[in-house]
Amino acid sequence: MTGIGAISPLEEKLTKIASSGETPRLLLHCCCAPCASYVLEYLSPFFKITALFFNPNVKPREEYDKRSMELYRLVSHAGYPNHVDAAVCEYDANAFDAVAAPYSDEPEGGRRCRACFELRLGKAAQQARVNEYEYFTTTLSVSPHKDAELLNEIGNQFAKQFGVEYLLSDFKKRGGYSRSVELSKQYGLYRQNYCGCRHAERVINDQ
Repeated sequence: MTGIGAISPLEEKLTKIASSGETPRLLLHCCCAPCASYVLEYLSPFFKITALFFNPNVKPREEYDKRSMELYRLVSHAGYPNHVDAAVCEYDANAFDAVAAPYSDEPEGGRRCRACFELRLGKAAQQARVNEYEYFTTTLSVSPHKDAELLNEIGNQFAKQFGVEYLLSDFKKRGGYSRSVELSKQYGLYRQNYCGCRHAERVINDQ
């Protein structure tokens, strides 16, 4: 059992990387600039990072473009210990619609969200393999509404499939979410109150 204050798998991994003297490459799937702000601050001392924006759940196109541009702006203006760049995938709402359609009537946090996580993490793992990154992970676990255990399970599945190590993480822990809020204010980042898909937006509007 992991006790309070115990070292997490991620902290153990970062300690090993720091002691190795190497700076491996990390493909970091970013759901948005506010969540990326803390994760990039935390991980950039250990990795050379590409922030990957692949979020076909986001609608409409204008919202997708706005969020992706905020990621570019963050990466361009924030100073990091190691190299950080950004890569934005082409908008492809049909990819999300295809995996979400069977679960359109389900509540937030159910099978539709799992299918969405699988879509995005699968793309990140594939890109990490093709471009020879040593690691991949996602910023999604910064959110208090995202299940880090589920994300780690999915990440590990794709790690085995593509042969790229997944960084186990729960970035909301130890003040991660609070720090992301602080950094969002510091950089004046556009911050939204839902993940981006129309199903989540509907829940917000109904509240």
